[in-house]
Amino acid sequence: MRVASVGHAVFAATMVALGVLGLIQGGFAPIWDSVPKGLPARAALAYLCTLVSLACGIALFWRRTAAAAARALFVYLLLWLLAFKARFILTGPLVEGSYQACGETAVLVAGAWVLYAWFASDCDRRRVGFAVGESGLRLARMLYGLALIAFGLSHFVYLDMTAPLVPAWLPGHTFWAYFSGAAYIAAGLAVICNVLARLAATLSALEMGLLTLLVWIPIVAAGSKDPSQWSETVLSWALTAAGWVVADSYRVTPKRTP
Repeated sequence: MRVASVGHAVFAATMVALGVLGLIQGGFAPIWDSVPKGLPARAALAYLCTLVSLACGIALFWRRTAAAAARALFVYLLLWLLAFKARFILTGPLVEGSYQACGETAVLVAGAWVLYAWFASDCDRRRVGFAVGESGLRLARMLYGLALIAFGLSHFVYLDMTAPLVPAWLPGHTFWAYFSGAAYIAAGLAVICNVLARLAATLSALEMGLLTLLVWIPIVAAGSKDPSQWSETVLSWALTAAGWVVADSYRVTPKRTP
């Protein structure tokens, strides 16, 4: 077994959990959303997503299969972003929610991209050198930074939806909604401009983790039966895991895969 960092282990375990969830539900796990109802072979696509999550998650734990798993997961998530999420921006370029939706998948792509850049084989380096190694890490971080900016803007545009999510025991719900949105934007700019980028990436992952622990977990723990709230909880954890991997990319340098 080969685990490059804690973030790597958490991300791999999260993919396995999403695969198991897909098997239990017999449909799309929360990260694989936005599929049109009338799409041909929609059920088969759901099982393919489950297989990709489960197989790649397990394979990421093992040295001999980590490179192939990271490559497959990165490509699949990237294609998913382009096929099912980018259309929101094309049809609603002035709707901030379009960028928020793309940002969620973009964070997962960035996490998988970091792992691919880490574990890329010599063959990958010869064929797609720009996408792996240090150049690949830079691109993954920039994508992550853009996603963070989209998250931050959504806090301002959808304040009426964000503020009520702040825990009741915290005073000044509007302040915290604005503060968390500004923090995302600042972190995204720092990552893109490579100014205090390591700190920004770490704090952004922490922010997503706190959102999961302080907002979504208490909601579902209270007995919520709303499927959307359960989906948001799972998605929030998956984003935290991917953000953790990106933060680790500033301080971890795994050995090259032959």
